[in-house]
Amino acid sequence: MIKHLLSAADLDAAAATLVLDTAAEMASLAGREVKKLPALRGRTVVNLFYEDSTRTRISFEAAAKRLSADVINFSAKGSSVSKGESLKDTALTLQAMGADAVVIRHPASGAPHRLANWVEGSVVNAGDGTHEHPTQALLDAYTMRSRLKRLAGLNVAIVGDVLHSRVARSNVQLLHTLGAKVTLVAPPTLLPVGVGAWPAATSYDLDAVVPDSDVVMMLRVQRERMNQAYFPSEREYARRYGFDVPRMRRLPEHAIVMHPGPMNRGMEIAPEVADSPRSTIVEQVANGVSVRMAVLYLLLGGKA
Repeated sequence: MIKHLLSAADLDAAAATLVLDTAAEMASLAGREVKKLPALRGRTVVNLFYEDSTRTRISFEAAAKRLSADVINFSAKGSSVSKGESLKDTALTLQAMGADAVVIRHPASGAPHRLANWVEGSVVNAGDGTHEHPTQALLDAYTMRSRLKRLAGLNVAIVGDVLHSRVARSNVQLLHTLGAKVTLVAPPTLLPVGVGAWPAATSYDLDAVVPDSDVVMMLRVQRERMNQAYFPSEREYARRYGFDVPRMRRLPEHAIVMHPGPMNRGMEIAPEVADSPRSTIVEQVANGVSVRMAVLYLLLGGKA
């Protein structure tokens, strides 16, 4: 197994499948009365978060604790970072404290790669700027596999703010590795420059893509990263690219609807769709703990 998980591109098909298979074993613990494993007893995992997060931070914390690791939660707000401490100095401080793994979320793309050069332990990228979020892609793939029983050959539509989405970048890479066919659906202003080089098709027409999709993954419109007008109005965006009930009815019978969260209900996804049986949104959160347990277990060498 690799030492760090910085990008979905770090995983070949065999390594990604190993993570998904290990996550399935971890998920079986959830039904037990005692949910803990002693696999990482005595190891220290640091959650180093420079951006706001609910799901990811809590998910990594729960994963490490269920493996009996010691967890240190570090939030940039209220720390020496607010006094001007650099990422490198923070990294050296964590290194001195004996961190075996550092889970980092940072607004600057590439920060986890820099951190990996400064610490001896494993580094897990929990989201860096608009670059990547590999564990989200893994939990999405795990959710697809558990619902649809396969990944190879699936038609996956990733819809919305692709330009600012680290989830989209990681998912395109991982799903391509695992044999799925990805189509990115967005207005031209929300597709990145150079998207033609990605291993994915592109479309501006959601209605044309829906009938052939096994999975529709809606992306949040990231207003906090937008410094200009990317579409005329929220109402116009919801009409063209929002996933509503009429669009859901045009999906194949077995198809599922996903969203990495947090959601803008009524904009990129209708509340009725988000709460429907086709939706896997709550499942994705539960699966996130199992997948992150698998990642920490494999990176820290917790071989049975």
